[in-house]
Amino acid sequence: MNPHNDFLEREYNPRATIPNGLALFAQWQLRAGAAREARNPRLDLAYGDSPAEKLDYFAAPDAGGAGSPVLVFIHGGYWRALDKADFSWVAPPYLAAGISVAVLNYGLAPKTAMPEIVAQVRRAIAWIHESADELGADNGRIFCSGHSAGGHLTAMMLATDWSTVAPGLPSSPLAGALTISGVFDVEPLTHAEFLRHDIGLDADAARALSPAFLPLQSPVPLIRAVGALETAEFHRQQELIEAHWPSVCSAALLDVPECNHFTVCEAFAAPGNMLFEGMRAAIQCTR
Repeated sequence: MNPHNDFLEREYNPRATIPNGLALFAQWQLRAGAAREARNPRLDLAYGDSPAEKLDYFAAPDAGGAGSPVLVFIHGGYWRALDKADFSWVAPPYLAAGISVAVLNYGLAPKTAMPEIVAQVRRAIAWIHESADELGADNGRIFCSGHSAGGHLTAMMLATDWSTVAPGLPSSPLAGALTISGVFDVEPLTHAEFLRHDIGLDADAARALSPAFLPLQSPVPLIRAVGALETAEFHRQQELIEAHWPSVCSAALLDVPECNHFTVCEAFAAPGNMLFEGMRAAIQCTR
């Protein structure tokens, strides 16, 4: 037995420690299918050239000619699992609040290397910004959000020099961001047996992909959330990014009561929950 690996397994592998995780994923798929059927989104819009570079776009009701704000959602799965089609259920509560939702796919590890995953999400944000008129959206009110690995990818967007992504982009195409159970220092995961072979990073590559060590490029408000029932390491990760980027992490951490690593994602789309209400308020106050 390796005590260090046991620690990483316990702290960072929720599938091994949350017994009903697979059943919850099955419920998400059913709810996602129902949301697509009810809301008639535009599916599989290509934001890049590779087959994985697709998004589903749920347009909010017409805002009297004004473009709607857009909430981008990036799914988790430790960069190697799950699909945008599993998360369509996040959209309906935001649509009811007049907020359009774009749910992203990206190439999965190990087939897609992590630097390329980050580049794909950057292209998605750039495409949404450039396509705002056609989408009926306000390109000055794009917000990025993500759960777990998606939280990491969201933070990487704030560490992006957008001038290198596409010509004509503003210094930040985002108006704000929210991370749910994000991982901001990737280095511990390079030692975790359940994951390290799939992500394929050495210490230097992990540091280059860790927002907790990168300069802030987009100084927009960053809301951080974590489930109150999550492990000490997921809580520590939230402290790391606050210490590194204090100017954008001025809002207090949302430590969502009675939520574990999976159910905190559900709180993100639950009207009345502090997580949903915090995101909704942050978007609507930019009117």
